Amino acid sequence: MAQMDRTETADIHLADNEHHHGPAKGIGRWLFTTNHKDIGTMYLLFSLTMFFVGGAMAMVIRAELFQPGLQLVEPNFFNQMTTMHGLVMIFGAVMPAFVGLANWMIPMMIGAPDMALPRMNNWSFWILPFAFVLMLGSLFVPGGGPNFGWTFYAPLSTTYGPDSTALFVFAIHIMGISSIMGAINVIVTIWNLRAPGMTWMRLPLFCWTWFITAFLLIAVMPVLAGAATMVLTDKYFGTSFFDAAGGGDPVMFQHIFWFFGHPEVYIMILPSFGIISAIVPTFSRKRLFGYASMVYATASIAGLSFLVWAHHMFTVGMPVAAELFFMYCTMLISVPTGVKVFNWVATMWRGSISFEVPMLFALAFIVLFTIGGFSGLMLAITPADFQYHDTYFVVAHFHYVLVTGAIFSVLAGVYYWLPKWTGHMFDERLAKWHFWCSVVSVNVLFFPMHFLGLGGMPRRIPDYSLQFADINALVSIGGFAFGLSQLLLLAVVVKCIRGGVRAEARPWESAEGLEWTVPSPAPYHTFDTPPEVK
Repeated sequence: MAQMDRTETADIHLADNEHHHGPAKGIGRWLFTTNHKDIGTMYLLFSLTMFFVGGAMAMVIRAELFQPGLQLVEPNFFNQMTTMHGLVMIFGAVMPAFVGLANWMIPMMIGAPDMALPRMNNWSFWILPFAFVLMLGSLFVPGGGPNFGWTFYAPLSTTYGPDSTALFVFAIHIMGISSIMGAINVIVTIWNLRAPGMTWMRLPLFCWTWFITAFLLIAVMPVLAGAATMVLTDKYFGTSFFDAAGGGDPVMFQHIFWFFGHPEVYIMILPSFGIISAIVPTFSRKRLFGYASMVYATASIAGLSFLVWAHHMFTVGMPVAAELFFMYCTMLISVPTGVKVFNWVATMWRGSISFEVPMLFALAFIVLFTIGGFSGLMLAITPADFQYHDTYFVVAHFHYVLVTGAIFSVLAGVYYWLPKWTGHMFDERLAKWHFWCSVVSVNVLFFPMHFLGLGGMPRRIPDYSLQFADINALVSIGGFAFGLSQLLLLAVVVKCIRGGVRAEARPWESAEGLEWTVPSPAPYHTFDTPPEVK
């Protein structure tokens, strides 16, 4: 009996402490926090920082390509910029942004008190800055940073790689560990901490898309780690996994890398589908059309993503049967993606649509991501790909998927949830300026690249033939305009954090979901008791 009394007293004290417990003061709050909102905020700020770092590298690339001839940087440094731009944008900007959104929103969406593994959550964030210090620090090593493209093909990264390759490999390993820990946390949280009544088929689509993405991450990050380790041992320890002279095979590197690399593309786009599936119904004032088909389409994309990797390799001399297999699988994977686009359009059909900034970015996403999807279908056709391969057509394609796709969806999500995070409405006028400047400049930047590619301009070169001069000048102007437009985003976010019109619990009148039932800004501890979902 006395034992029971002591336990009850301890429980009451614990509840009392929890009730009064807010964030710690000073820098300790951020270093030691296990609160999902703080960690989500840190991921998003880190992502924003890396977005500007990667963007600065893109500006170097476009400044060099503004005119033919070698203008500003030497070819080796140009190659370092193309490599680091890709690595920083993929592993530093896009992926941490999605993890930040997951950390902030998933517990609130499913009625959970926090992420399931909060200490691991803190650890998975804090190793990321160290990874990027290693990787960006490699630029200052004698001989320069990685200069072999973000895909680090052997023998460019082994026999001919710079001395900084080791730092690059260690950075990749640390990023991979961070991603796997984040993915485990998402799976365990969604599996175990859903509120009573939150059945699988009531789960918000953002949670579904992240849940499936997390399984993809756990499946493919070890493959990347394996490829990077083999590069390390080939370069420094005398193995010959990818060296034909020692019985290895350089094409094997491509198979291993793209077995990671193609699911990775879907890791960077599936959470986008979840964000757009939250925003379109809200501003169309209708329920999402075909919820179940969206869930099954997401799972289909994830499964098929493991069967299409060699469409990056049509020109390596594969047997015709293999080329046909990968061609058909690549065309097949466009079907579930098409289902999603159809469902978003059907949701808007005869809806009462209003064009707030999150909806503008969502509409831009649907139109421009679809352009990226169509150029992907063109690349899927093997004989056509022989012409497109390694030209600017490919650059245009994947930037339509990753900039107007992944990054526009992140911007849509940030504008959608910013009032919930800060407790203030953002400056609508400034945000619309950001949208229109971004959407115009991004098309001036990437659309003409299709024509450069069809004309035969190879990618990753610091100089080019005279006939491409005019289009490259136009593309560079679009690039500088798009880069400068993102300063407006910074202004909107800073202004919103500092103050503004108070946001209600449900700032968008038709928004549905548990996250809109708590006050804005969301309290430090969201749910003391799990809400009941009916």
